[in-house]
Amino acid sequence: MESATTVTMPSLDDPGLSKQDVAERQADGRGNAVKASSSRSIVDIIRANVFTLFNGIILGAMVLVLLTGSWKDAVFGVVIIVNTGIGIVTELKSKRTLDKLSILVASDYLVHRDGADMEVPHDDIVLDDLLWIRSGEQVPADGTIVETWGLELDESMLTGESRTVRKKAGNEVYSGSTAVSGMALIRVTAVGEHSYAAKITAEAKVFKKTTSDLNKGINTILKVMTFIVVPLCVLLVWSQMNAVGGWSHALATGQWRQAVVSAVAGVVGMIPEGLVLLTSLNFAVAAMRLARKNTLVQELESVETLARVDCLNLDKTGTITDGGITFNELRMLDDDEDEANAKQALFDLSNEEQPNGTGKAVLEGLGREGFAGGAVQARVPFSSARKWSAIVSHTGTWYMGAPEVIISALNGDYGNVLDMVTENANEGNRVLLIAHRSGQPAEDFAENPRLDATARPVALVLCSERIRSDAESTLQWFREQGVRCRIISGDNPVTVGAIARKVKLTGDREPVYMDARELPDDIDELAKVLQNVDVLGRVLPNQKKAVVQALHKDDHVVAMTGDGVNDALALKEADLGIAMGNAAPATKSIAQVVLVDSKFSHLPDVVARGRQVMANMERVASLFLVKTVYSALISLGVVLTQIPFPYLPRHITYLGALTIGVPAFILALAPNTRRYIPGFLKRVVLFALPGGIAVALSVLLSTWLLPGIMHWDMANAADLTQLRALNAIILFVLGILVLARVAQPLTGWRGLMVLGFTVIGAAGVAIPFVRHFFALIVPRGSTLMATLVVLAVSIAIFLLCVGTARVLAMRRQARKAAKG
Repeated sequence: MESATTVTMPSLDDPGLSKQDVAERQADGRGNAVKASSSRSIVDIIRANVFTLFNGIILGAMVLVLLTGSWKDAVFGVVIIVNTGIGIVTELKSKRTLDKLSILVASDYLVHRDGADMEVPHDDIVLDDLLWIRSGEQVPADGTIVETWGLELDESMLTGESRTVRKKAGNEVYSGSTAVSGMALIRVTAVGEHSYAAKITAEAKVFKKTTSDLNKGINTILKVMTFIVVPLCVLLVWSQMNAVGGWSHALATGQWRQAVVSAVAGVVGMIPEGLVLLTSLNFAVAAMRLARKNTLVQELESVETLARVDCLNLDKTGTITDGGITFNELRMLDDDEDEANAKQALFDLSNEEQPNGTGKAVLEGLGREGFAGGAVQARVPFSSARKWSAIVSHTGTWYMGAPEVIISALNGDYGNVLDMVTENANEGNRVLLIAHRSGQPAEDFAENPRLDATARPVALVLCSERIRSDAESTLQWFREQGVRCRIISGDNPVTVGAIARKVKLTGDREPVYMDARELPDDIDELAKVLQNVDVLGRVLPNQKKAVVQALHKDDHVVAMTGDGVNDALALKEADLGIAMGNAAPATKSIAQVVLVDSKFSHLPDVVARGRQVMANMERVASLFLVKTVYSALISLGVVLTQIPFPYLPRHITYLGALTIGVPAFILALAPNTRRYIPGFLKRVVLFALPGGIAVALSVLLSTWLLPGIMHWDMANAADLTQLRALNAIILFVLGILVLARVAQPLTGWRGLMVLGFTVIGAAGVAIPFVRHFFALIVPRGSTLMATLVVLAVSIAIFLLCVGTARVLAMRRQARKAAKG
């Protein structure tokens, strides 16, 4: 939709495209619209979360139990609905974030068509259009400058360089850059998906799931259990049918129902269904806690990732610095010149109608010292072409600008001044020179501004990028945690190196900086170079991505911070992308974590929350895996010895809730600052094996030996119920011992938690409704005596298994130490 505009623009000989030209280009796809879609549709997301192996096993088991009519033994299936819901909601949120990804700001733009200027929406710009780029506008498409009226572009979102770039006729301009001053007419050379910004967007929008050690470990457990569960399930059904008199008898008498429920008890116990649910919930709770500290977690698994990070790549602008300029000092060069006069002149030189960033910093700094605007008789505003500005006051003519430009126009040798300029620039300063000439200037000074060769340098103006107050302390924290930080910037490496020195990036050691133009293209060679480099300057967007890839070659876990489009590809490539709140929309959409208030100091909070998740979920996984181990071993024992299954699914539901489920939730949310140690899955398995073996051995011995000792007939429903209820007591007591081991140290609230669940479990048996619903008993008489004996033996077995495992672990460590 185009509309005529009343804005008066320079007259042009070229009429631009005609309506027919525009229509033809729009019809054949040469318009500026970019198709917005993520790589996963809503249907794909729902399918991926609903149709999982885990859900299939649990759902199948639940349906089988419901077919038997024993709905009380099917309550374990509720976890499917909850866990699937969490997964779908999380991925739909990620999809919405990806679909909103857009580098370009949607607005109307001025084009020249049919000899007239008119405003059109972003998407209606077509190839070969004559497009006006005015100050404050974002370039919507790639193009070549036809004519310019002092156009200066901020390309930091594309290149990472914080300085503005002055453009000339014939220069290329790219979508995503912003006009900061002047104006230009460009001919559009690339639109839509072919433009620079759209290409970066398309590459960045590729769906990539955050890698989670927790989820990888849990999925490995599930995969292994799947190979065990499927054949064991078949064998369990077969063995339970034989236990009730064979298939024919079971089907004829209806005892097949009991056999199916018994088989499901083994299958459900082997799947750590609560662990999957608790992992999702724990990530979600951690994300909500971080949100209270203005940290937005866009992918839940990412709260874990930073706990594993050992390399942190930092973008300078927006992370170490806040993008602003600060006035440091006025360094006098001429002892005969009055410093107060020089400062007043500096204030007046900066006090233009629209001062740039440096001017604003000077006005703010000198304003705090009590300076205010003075009487200015004439003014020559700053110009990028001249590289200097000037004023005339009662004290004479004052010039301020680029040192090399001013000195080259002066009489005399001022090489020593240029040396001072270089020295201060190498320390991270932006250096301007003030020159002074006494007396009045030429009458045509304002109309024909020129540098007077008789002026002399009197002072250096030292400014620098404003460093965040929290940068140094945050970097120190990361050094203490063993995380290697590097600054990667598009700016001059000397300048960036000086800033790195100021914030003590490498502590007391001098940071090593390097120009990225000298980096090798080969990733393996790049990895070797990066081992000895702390700061990279003049880095291009693709090089930032290559740096991350090179660090991955050395098996580093890499986090990357950024705020510009030039950071987007590297953020996507990193294990964890972190964007500042004032970042480009594309960068924030790609990042897994967004520091909403742009405070670098929030990163330690993210690390601490990630460590809490990792350390606590290791405890929780150990707790769940004990159940998986003993369920698999008991099922194997049942199949091999053709005995009735020792307990019911409802027993596992009750005991699992008190000794695993609810305690695990409490432990998962407890404070924990332990540093991440690689080897999560190995440690979990080694912890779970002795406990699982002890529980399985105790329950199987009880089931094999007690019927003979107590003269129970396993064909009799009442005797079988007694045996299963007694085994449930064994499971509960040993479950409490496992919980006590996981919750160590048992001081304070941890000890009270273990004691509390012990009391709740015992008290539940005394409540008739709970006792009947979960098929529990209160042992009496000879059954009580048998229970006490069996419990004593079971505890002894447990202590023996755990003690043996501890001795073996100590020997293993001793052998490693000896080899080391």
